Amino acid sequence: MVLILLLAGAVTAYVAYPHRGEELPVAPWIGEAMERAADAAPVIEPEYQDSERKH
Repeated sequence: MVLILLLAGAVTAYVAYPHRGEELPVAPWIGEAMERAADAAPVIEPEYQDSERKH
């Protein structure tokens, strides 16, 4: 249960500050670590069909 609460707190902190381009006021190093982790995460690019590109 504690692990779930810590994870939820980390997600909330990321969404509240670094995701919007702001620093965490208490510990800026945590925000930097979250940004590096988000940049390192793989991203799936959307696949477009020819009919979708015409619109």
